[in-house]
Amino acid sequence: MFIVGHRGARAVYPENSITALKEGMGCAEFVEIDVHLTKDGIPVVMHDATLDRTTNGSGLVSEKTLLEIQQLDAGDGHPIPTLEDVCTICLSSCGIVAEIKESGSEEAICRVLSKYDPDSFWVVSFQLESIREVKRLLPRVKTGLICSTDCENPFSPVLAIGADAILPRTDNVTQEMVAEAHRQGLSVIIWTLNTPEAYMKAAASGADGWVTDDPCGLRVWVNRNLKNNSIRI
Repeated sequence: MFIVGHRGARAVYPENSITALKEGMGCAEFVEIDVHLTKDGIPVVMHDATLDRTTNGSGLVSEKTLLEIQQLDAGDGHPIPTLEDVCTICLSSCGIVAEIKESGSEEAICRVLSKYDPDSFWVVSFQLESIREVKRLLPRVKTGLICSTDCENPFSPVLAIGADAILPRTDNVTQEMVAEAHRQGLSVIIWTLNTPEAYMKAAASGADGWVTDDPCGLRVWVNRNLKNNSIRI
């Protein structure tokens, strides 16, 4: 199994900040980030389409230039990083799971990712068309479909577009789902695990990737409770 730090380590530091990502890097095999485009087409790391919840700004990310975005405080004085910033800092010692939030941003995101080893990151999305486009632009990159509610039979569409994983919510995952995914040659990355009960369910399910807001806390639990901790990517 492998640990994925959700938005870095959002339980500890402001989400998607460089500090949160560095915290995640210390305990996880991957850090998960969310990517939007600025008005001038630069991929920045931000979960919401709007600035209001996590910064001292307001309005849509897509209506601000990179220069305007860089003036904002994303919590505790942290700036909003670009995708390029995150790749430069993280990929030397940790992989990245990049979530595409909006269709139409794939080309700009892949342009940045194409500079790096394709084995060092995943690209995931709720949108099948985004995954299909990423596979067209970067065929070697691992991709996955996120499903929040309807995850009963995701295999056909995922396999049809050549994706590599499904990403169900923890409360939707079952041993049977994971076993079937593995039979189909797919990995299973589940989200978001933040309690010992969720950790136990993940361990019992056989899921490959465990997404958590507290990667260091999960790492401690894994080291204490799982005798044979093998990383499967």
